[in-house]
Amino acid sequence: LERIRAAGRKVWAMGGLKEVQGRRYLQRPSALELFLDGGRTAFFNFPGDRGDVGDAFKTLVRLRRRKNLRRHFLFDGGRELARGALTDDWVNRRITNLEYLMALNTVAGRSYNDLTQYPVVPWVLADYSSDSIDLSDPLVYRDLSRPIGAQTEERREKLRERYDNFVDDTIPPFHYGTHYSTCGYVMWYLIRMEPFAAAGVNLQGGRFDCPDRLFWSVADAYKNCTTTMNDVKELTPEWYFCPEFLLNKNKFDLGETQGRGRVDDVALPPWANGSADEFIRVNRQALESEHVSANIHHWIDLVFGFKQKGDAAAEATNTYYFLTYEGAVDMDAITDPVVKASMEAQIADYGQTP
Repeated sequence: LERIRAAGRKVWAMGGLKEVQGRRYLQRPSALELFLDGGRTAFFNFPGDRGDVGDAFKTLVRLRRRKNLRRHFLFDGGRELARGALTDDWVNRRITNLEYLMALNTVAGRSYNDLTQYPVVPWVLADYSSDSIDLSDPLVYRDLSRPIGAQTEERREKLRERYDNFVDDTIPPFHYGTHYSTCGYVMWYLIRMEPFAAAGVNLQGGRFDCPDRLFWSVADAYKNCTTTMNDVKELTPEWYFCPEFLLNKNKFDLGETQGRGRVDDVALPPWANGSADEFIRVNRQALESEHVSANIHHWIDLVFGFKQKGDAAAEATNTYYFLTYEGAVDMDAITDPVVKASMEAQIADYGQTP
């Protein structure tokens, strides 16, 4: 055991294993996520034969003979929700909106350990310019019944036009050529914190991205997501509990923009009074507000539910590039390594629908 640790490998006690769940990785059912005592997790992908992940799952279950070990191998998330009390707890307000959203992400296979399937949560506020904000006013909120990229009728009309006029023999029509959650978007939001800063630098070949393209303003980020056709980012969970992602506490040299000066801390809306803590407090209060509690099921339908694909998704202007959907391509059937690597790169870049 000591030799294994000395070789730089991590070791976990089997007695601390609480849960094992099957996961997708780049649209293949080839990974396992382990949940351990103390909130620790580990994510393993088995890129070889599809049977490898199944063998690993069976071995873990056999070695960890624990009656209350939770285990799900590539299970049906909807069936799991129906069997449990999770939704009932949420409806009866025994858990918060954020707790329910995080549970849905987990059931849907999204994980903090996989940047290509990082947990996704919604923008809920739409007012980032006022000096003060009244959370009892419905007008300060975004429309949760619509995707973030379709908040206005003008945008919806353009999206419908794109969908209706798209013609291709192999690619189905779509409203959005980009996705609401990708590994690049996660790094963009969280670039001021590790390990996301290092990942972002690695992505850009050893340096931070161009200063004018970095996340610098909450208001500007929301404006882009609701007014441009190629930006439909939703949020990461950190927007509701982690003020540090808004602050350049590591004093990274993020460069100088062409017209806004140096990039440092994220510019906050006036109602936050210059405080990242206050921004997070108000944003979280908005997420748990009566207005959001009464409407967030619409967003859940779009991202995790019946409006995710098919006719309901088309009607809701909620379809994305075909590679974002599970089952769009059989990766195991691709034998050419160059084609396979290209397809995997596209899946990683385009994002993955839960």
